[in-house]
Amino acid sequence: MSEAPSSGAAETAAPGVSRIALGIEYKGARYRGWQRQESGVPSIQAALEKALSQVAAEPIGLMCAGRTDAGVHASGQVVHFDTHAERPLKAWVMGANANLPPDISVTWAKAMPADFHARFKACARRYRYVIYNDPIRPAHLAEEVTWNHRPLDVARMREAARHLVGTHDFTSFRAVQCQAKSPVKTVHHLEVIEHGRFIVIDVRANAFLHHMVRNFAGVLMTIGAGEREPGWVGEVLEARDRRAGGVTAHPYGLYLVQVEYPQEFELPERYLGPHFLSALPQSFG
Repeated sequence: MSEAPSSGAAETAAPGVSRIALGIEYKGARYRGWQRQESGVPSIQAALEKALSQVAAEPIGLMCAGRTDAGVHASGQVVHFDTHAERPLKAWVMGANANLPPDISVTWAKAMPADFHARFKACARRYRYVIYNDPIRPAHLAEEVTWNHRPLDVARMREAARHLVGTHDFTSFRAVQCQAKSPVKTVHHLEVIEHGRFIVIDVRANAFLHHMVRNFAGVLMTIGAGEREPGWVGEVLEARDRRAGGVTAHPYGLYLVQVEYPQEFELPERYLGPHFLSALPQSFG
């Protein structure tokens, strides 16, 4: 379709228009991130809008809960769109998936009230950063985990992670180009979970800054490798200077796994991802 889709950014749906929410999962390795770009480079948003526009027979514009970066994955992304088209909810799921590439899937669809907004109504988000800790790089999980060949001490990483829980100024952990109005965010939990060769950094917060989780991961891996002491995290936090924060970890291990909304919206719940962790013990639930 030659007509450009709308931005999908209206806070409230117009009269006579349906607002639909979707659950989305994707492997971000071959995309330049979530956001559609004028240059036409591959993006999750552009692929989804194209597929949904075919189902609706009209241009569809999407708003997402969190714009993921190039190479970052999602198992619990939430989006919404407005449409004049009347379709069964199953048609939005099955029809979109029939027109999507195999590394993007719609997992559920739900009709929402006019004031639902995937981004502005979200009250918490949860990410998982998955590290494969082994001397040999994993061929089967290439671009789905971050490989670290150095032995990582999980106990040291857990001790360090405690400094990051709570409400703080996270300037030292935000990208220089971050456009958030305030660097103050509340981290509700940050756990470091080990199972075999997998180390998972599981973090839930009210909101995240650009590169915040990847910067957490970079600092925690540095400490796990014995290059810094666990107390260094507190020093980085207090510095309020990105230059104090060490290396930004690779994007491939990062997954948006959950977006939380007020209970009144009753969005469907699925198991937390990524898929290859779903069969592991309940500590990953």
